[in-house]
Amino acid sequence: MYIEIIKAIILGIVEGITEWLPISSTGHMILVEEFIKFEASEEFMEMFRVVIQLGAIMAVVLLYFHKLNPFAPRKTKKEKRDTMDIWFKVIVGVLPAAILGFLFDDWFDEHFYNYQTVAVTLILYGILFIVIENKNKGKPASIRSFKDMSCMTALIIGFFQVLSLVPGTSRSGATILGAIILGTSRNIAAEYSFFLSIPVMFGASALKLFKFGFDFTGLEMGVLLTGMTVAFIVSLIAIRLLLRYIKNNDFKIFGWYRIILGILVSAYFMFMG
Repeated sequence: MYIEIIKAIILGIVEGITEWLPISSTGHMILVEEFIKFEASEEFMEMFRVVIQLGAIMAVVLLYFHKLNPFAPRKTKKEKRDTMDIWFKVIVGVLPAAILGFLFDDWFDEHFYNYQTVAVTLILYGILFIVIENKNKGKPASIRSFKDMSCMTALIIGFFQVLSLVPGTSRSGATILGAIILGTSRNIAAEYSFFLSIPVMFGASALKLFKFGFDFTGLEMGVLLTGMTVAFIVSLIAIRLLLRYIKNNDFKIFGWYRIILGILVSAYFMFMG
């Protein structure tokens, strides 16, 4: 039992870091699970990979609770309207992934959850990050606040998020990349990606839990709660560090990291498979 808990701690750390950085949590999970094998059914692991993200999402809820709370007594009427405006744009941005994810999530997992797809998407989006950041170098962002973001822009970013149905793409990577292409500042792109994750991940987790059922063994419950708790703690640190980093830096370092990881994933499975 203790060994399984240690494994859950390791995966919680991986999830807490990779969920927010645009480097693909799925790619890292596939690689880590090659070395860490749980004594659990594949049905449980399929649910665990998604529901562990609830811990990471709660970090966003905690860090941005005041900003996202339209009923905060300390807010003026205007601030409350601005908060509702953010939520409206989040809902608009979530719609494409909510609809298409509900319809095709299992199909994408069945056909694309493999190292070949993950390696290709890691490298492809890594190159895109580098190319787009080089292209935008020195150009001022046209969208520097949520007030500047139109509903159409929010919807288009939402369609970029749909790309993350393909494993290895990275949900945060797809949304941040799409937002930057549309002229959004890095800080707003990152924050909007965080906010989109709240309804998306709550919905995905509820769906996976419903499909799995709620008949957990004691060990399964311990593993799940441990992974979620660790992901929550690590996410608090990772989000703060990311926001601090992008104040004065671009996303190219994550592009290079993705390319290197994609090559390593390909090499590992080619030679070990």
